[in-house]
Amino acid sequence: MPVQKDLKRLIRTRMQKTGESYTAARSQVVKGSPRPAEYASIAGMSDEAVRSKTGRTWKQWVQQLDAIEATRMSHREIAKHLHESREISGWWAQMVTVAYERIRGMREVGQRCDGQFQASKSKTFAVPISRLYRTFSVKRTRSRWLGDVEMTIRTSTVDKSMRMTWPDGTSVNAYFTAKGPQKSQVAIQHAGLAKKKDVANRKEFWTERFATLDEIL
Repeated sequence: MPVQKDLKRLIRTRMQKTGESYTAARSQVVKGSPRPAEYASIAGMSDEAVRSKTGRTWKQWVQQLDAIEATRMSHREIAKHLHESREISGWWAQMVTVAYERIRGMREVGQRCDGQFQASKSKTFAVPISRLYRTFSVKRTRSRWLGDVEMTIRTSTVDKSMRMTWPDGTSVNAYFTAKGPQKSQVAIQHAGLAKKKDVANRKEFWTERFATLDEIL
């Protein structure tokens, strides 16, 4: 009976996090927990990287969070516990929480704590950062590589960042980084996606648009 109750608890937790039906959530949960050797891949960060910043490997974090039955807790509760009780920074508390939720099947890769998904894409171009920024900020220049997308720029900081609303209501954040006098990078976060399959579609979209931009530049 305890095993069955734990299974149902994990299924319901996943349903709340992902919005899946009971059947869909159960099919994912019963596939079994990943092995510790797979934790880093699921988390999207190596053991060495997380240990250097938090003092623990992914296996150690999973063991510690399992010990306090973190699968019963909300994202906010887990992150607060890590920040206050384990004394790691707020940013790393969020990182560890997201990774744990992925490892325990409470969150899909690319899924945010609000249940929506986010696609990320970055590319480095052989141009100064000011020129790269203008390809986003100047409408006539932007239309040459992005097409006739009628997006709305909500806020922007010259040569640093831009927050935009897409025609479908999703949100696009662009972050610009200088890599040298004649080299710069833009990193895109396309958030507010409703389904996991939307992540792959948006990544493909931005890959194609960046290829066009590269040709223009």
